[in-house]
Amino acid sequence: MPTTHRSSTLDDALANVVRAAALALVLAGTSLASSVSVLGLTTALTVADETHDASGPDDEAAVGGDERFVTDRRSPVVLPLPTEEDAFTFAVFGDRTGGPREGIAVLEQAVADVNLIGPDLVMTVGDLVEGYNERDPWLEEMREFRGIMGRLRMPWFPVAGNHDIYWRGAGRPAEEHESDYEQHFGPLWYAFEHKGCWFVVLYTDEGDPDTGRRSISDHASQRMSEAQLAWLDATLERTADARHVFVFLHHPRWIAERYGNDWERVHARLARAGNVRAVFAGHIHRMRYDGVRDGIEYFTLAAVGGHLEREIPRGGFLHEYHLVTVRDAGLEVAAFPVGTAIDVRALTGEVMEDVRRVDDWLPGRVVERPKARGSAVTGALVHEFENPTDRRLSLTTSLVASDQWFVSADHQHTVLGPRETTRVAFALQHEARSPLRSLPTVQIEARIETEDAVFPLPVRTFPVPVELLELAPAARGTSERVLDLDGRDGQVRIPSDRIELPDGPFTLECWMKADAFRARQGLVAKTEGSEYGLFVSGGRPTFSVHLDGDYVTAEASGPPLAVGTWHHVAGVFDGAEVRILVDGVVRGRAAGSGARRTNSLPLVVGADVDGRGRGTSFFAGRIDEVRLSRGARYADGRTPPLRRLANDPATVLLLHFDGESPWAFDGSGSSAHGLLEGGARRTLESRAR
Repeated sequence: MPTTHRSSTLDDALANVVRAAALALVLAGTSLASSVSVLGLTTALTVADETHDASGPDDEAAVGGDERFVTDRRSPVVLPLPTEEDAFTFAVFGDRTGGPREGIAVLEQAVADVNLIGPDLVMTVGDLVEGYNERDPWLEEMREFRGIMGRLRMPWFPVAGNHDIYWRGAGRPAEEHESDYEQHFGPLWYAFEHKGCWFVVLYTDEGDPDTGRRSISDHASQRMSEAQLAWLDATLERTADARHVFVFLHHPRWIAERYGNDWERVHARLARAGNVRAVFAGHIHRMRYDGVRDGIEYFTLAAVGGHLEREIPRGGFLHEYHLVTVRDAGLEVAAFPVGTAIDVRALTGEVMEDVRRVDDWLPGRVVERPKARGSAVTGALVHEFENPTDRRLSLTTSLVASDQWFVSADHQHTVLGPRETTRVAFALQHEARSPLRSLPTVQIEARIETEDAVFPLPVRTFPVPVELLELAPAARGTSERVLDLDGRDGQVRIPSDRIELPDGPFTLECWMKADAFRARQGLVAKTEGSEYGLFVSGGRPTFSVHLDGDYVTAEASGPPLAVGTWHHVAGVFDGAEVRILVDGVVRGRAAGSGARRTNSLPLVVGADVDGRGRGTSFFAGRIDEVRLSRGARYADGRTPPLRRLANDPATVLLLHFDGESPWAFDGSGSSAHGLLEGGARRTLESRAR
């Protein structure tokens, strides 16, 4: 049987971590490919001189004199081949500590990510264990960290941080956890060579050389011992012939206001060496780049499961790891949010078919909905979910409501086994004495789980579906308002079963004022291989009607519509012709006749509609006075449109967008009230041009 548990607070810290990674992944959707370019892996096309003598089809000769490239095709394009050099890539992990206990799962995910990428090696920059404890709990944390890092398919190298060293509790030894660290992680400072490059690890928690006091805030404790500096001098002398030298430490000591000026004598040594290219640190749990100084770049990493004081992925507050590509000429560095690497071998045909099935099936089936009489709403929202796959399916159904609403729980977690079915119910109530201005929002998160991977699907978000029994008087309104749309997800949807438009001539019209025009923009549409729609793509109004198996489209001629100006746009089908009118003047015609193909999709104001009834190609700006009518209006082409459209016997739908309510009141008498969704709101505005 499916298992479900309820909670009135989102106390699942791991869910928050996953959401942060998911947000980072949405933000990285375009940057992931660009990161490949940042890493220097993009190949450019170079067009050769037109007189280039390409090899003939029978030659299969090398192009451009490079024996590594052969073809038997003619082309003036020379594809430059990659430089043959001893390049390699390494990863750098940030801090693990200070975050929720579930942050260890982020470290596990980072290890899985990097195994897919396959760099030569992995570096850390300290704070591997929570620490600040005695030996037994420290050893337990050490075993956990090493166990996870032991899953890496490449070597990894630690750096000691304050969490790894500082002791709290009885029996504190003078060296605190230094001996524990060296016993189980490795030397406090060391260096190693790889492909002609050297990696130098420094230790930044030796403490005050005079008193032995260790503190992350006392400048006197932020000094390196003469013994470590002597070792560094000898190491830099030994690595004088290296291609590149990279330095790793925990505290970004070069931030003087935080750590004092002891780094100056370290930097001077690195600068004199002449081949130190970059220094990497952690501790502050946010990304920071401090530029190039004497040919040395300074990088600070964020966290891998550690505490984040805020979640701003593009601002450097995120769970991430750095990937560094090294070449003779230098290095390229890019940060990758944890969880963004995808195992392409896990995306089998069977898995992808299951992903498609679940995506098509979401958001499940509403079997019961609350009922609204005026401002009073009572009842239950019941969703039925069926797992259409042979895999485990995890669901989180959440309700986001204002304080004016009572809901039985704000979220429920459900786990469905293969082919299992369950129902998730929420009780809702809104009292009649409070104005009903908005509906709660439902969010459904689904994840398909296999033995090797988890496949999260996009979050489904929509208003609670309420059965409207009686519209509140405030919805009709006494002051004239207009519909204001954000161009991202703002829309008004009218159920298809409330629109009774017979086959034959009809008119669809509205007033509109655009904030901007895009390549494709729906205005009022019910199209999807059927029905009809007004569009203003690129500022050029069109009206399409699906007649006898194909669309007949009238496009407005002349200059495009002006941004920031009210226009009346009308589409007319008279049985023999489709017309588009702008401000009462016919601007385009297309001959067409026959039966109109219908559908059960909603009529969407402020967007086009896709095959699942969702808005797409959203309009940004204002819309008012949407009217759908039987018969061909404006037949003489000389009737100016009214500022406020009237209801008459031919009217099927009339939306003035006045009043205050989640619904747009239908003034036609058909009760085809529309629901405001996403970034749709009403605003007071004159329609004067």
